[in-house]
Amino acid sequence: MTKTGLKPLPVRSSLIQFKEQVRSLIKANKSSDPEAMRCIRQHHPRLPGRANTNDRNEVTESEIRKARVTLADAQSIVARWHGFESWPKLTKHVELLNRKDSRTLQFELAVEAIIAGDFTTLESLLRENPELARTRSTREHHATLLHYVSANGVEGYRQKTPKNVVEITEILLGAGAEVDVDLDYGSMGKKTYPERTGSTTLGLAATSFHPAEAGVQIALLETLLNAGASVNGLPGGWNPLIAALHNGRGDAAEFLASRGARMDLEGAAGVGRIDLVKNFFRKNGRLKVNATKTQMEAGFAWACEYGRTRVVAFLLQKGIDVSAKRHGQTGLHWAAYGGHSDLVKSLLKRKAILNEKDEAHDGTPLGWALYGWCNPPPEAHHSDYYEVVRLLVAAGATKDPKWLAVRGLDQKLRADPRMLAAFHDLH
Repeated sequence: MTKTGLKPLPVRSSLIQFKEQVRSLIKANKSSDPEAMRCIRQHHPRLPGRANTNDRNEVTESEIRKARVTLADAQSIVARWHGFESWPKLTKHVELLNRKDSRTLQFELAVEAIIAGDFTTLESLLRENPELARTRSTREHHATLLHYVSANGVEGYRQKTPKNVVEITEILLGAGAEVDVDLDYGSMGKKTYPERTGSTTLGLAATSFHPAEAGVQIALLETLLNAGASVNGLPGGWNPLIAALHNGRGDAAEFLASRGARMDLEGAAGVGRIDLVKNFFRKNGRLKVNATKTQMEAGFAWACEYGRTRVVAFLLQKGIDVSAKRHGQTGLHWAAYGGHSDLVKSLLKRKAILNEKDEAHDGTPLGWALYGWCNPPPEAHHSDYYEVVRLLVAAGATKDPKWLAVRGLDQKLRADPRMLAAFHDLH
């Protein structure tokens, strides 16, 4: 946050420093500091739906004002921002850090070494304290050290991926870290985060943006699988391949498929396995009993997002509604976001609804294309956002200056003559 809000504190911070953050947060809230509003919106204990990050549904500033931020609220917000269930739990953590021969302190120092890629310090800590490899954090998620290599599911400010994360992972595994341990949010945490049940390091790494951005995600997944991680996750937990598709990690999903991950129709379509997709249909074109319409529609969305051209063509041939929505977005939204001009052209020919607004961010496919262009996912290897925008504009796409301005896309648009020409159809 800003200088008046929250920021990561050193491992050996005192309770006084956390109390200063509480006062700083209250002050920032009174001045309507945007970063303070965002933090309060996410962690305020008395705001309904506080975990919902959808633009259209998130708690408004007026609702925050109405709920107020008391001293107890601010303490709770600070605690949760740092990964603790409550202020008393944070206070207990600080107390444990200051005990003689504190394992909590050693664990926290090891975490810092992991996210910094500090091979030497981590190795030294594990050599002096072998039990650290199986120790769990005192924070709400109760993560092991190995969970931190995923840069996911732990405190936000520690979600970082060093370039040598594979070597870091190998150190932890060599020291005895268990490869398929679930995050443990406790009974209340699992009510708040039901989607995290079964969060192994492999599943977290497969859905994480940070290792993908660092270019080491596939190598990390391979290391975990070679160490015995289950490619299908824990029994009763979520499927890492499906979760990867839902979180924008198409390359990770495709890799897991190549390593034998279990796939239903949604998964097969999302990773482009046209041979498997065909097996879910009868000769008369109807779905077999082991496939559902919901899986088909989800698979169609992911096939559009990740450029699985043959799968999209096949599902359209089987009669899927070209404008069917999955989680409030159409296939055209996803194809535009992924920058897949061939798919956009195909969907437009099939009369996909051009100016349909999605139900989460209130954006059209054109808006999504421009957002993807400004914020391309790591998997956008061969995307052609210029052609996508040109196709959508030429087809009559509505331009929404307000939507672009709110997301800061208009400035980048004006700075790129080629995209500006596509946006105004100057070809």
